Amino acid sequence: MSPRPGKIVCVGRNYREHARELGNAVPAEPLLFLKPSSAIVATGEAIVLPALSKRVEHEGEIGVVIGTPLRRATEAQALAAIRGIVALNDVTARDLQKSDAQWTRGKGFDTFCPVGPEWAGVPDFDRLEVVTRVNGEVRQRGSGAEMVFSVPVLLAYISQVMTLEPGDIVATGTPAGVGPLVAGDVVDVEVVGCSTVSNPVIAEF
Repeated sequence: MSPRPGKIVCVGRNYREHARELGNAVPAEPLLFLKPSSAIVATGEAIVLPALSKRVEHEGEIGVVIGTPLRRATEAQALAAIRGIVALNDVTARDLQKSDAQWTRGKGFDTFCPVGPEWAGVPDFDRLEVVTRVNGEVRQRGSGAEMVFSVPVLLAYISQVMTLEPGDIVATGTPAGVGPLVAGDVVDVEVVGCSTVSNPVIAEF
């Protein structure tokens, strides 16, 4: 996307099966973290595996693009503030995420946030599907109906903490099926009917 968003607000463990596969409890409230906008790459650009990590994984997600400022919003106001939808890959150095006390390093490397073209509009989130494929093989499939916290709930919750500004992206969590990426892979994240981002994977050099 261009220009880059001011911030990328991400939600952890928002699909029960994904929380379970990593041995984590489902949070009682949305679990928030940030990715730097410098992590963004477009479709066709490479995900670079950093030498600092031995385990980098894909996390396909539905990304929501904010159209109007949101501060202490209701769920209805949050829904009305959505500008569009993007496919997003919350690439994660899993070993670093587990070893660090917080997730900034494991989530924040350059190229760790592939983002697809924006689809303008507000879909029926319960029917919206996200699918992740690696080398053409389906690794993840989930829908908005499976989220622990719905998109309007997430946006309203985030807006109690920080102002969401036009162009900001909210990554709404990943379904089960996360797995490793290795050099030579091609990973595709598709928000069905809306947006796709496809990226080759290369090793740092």
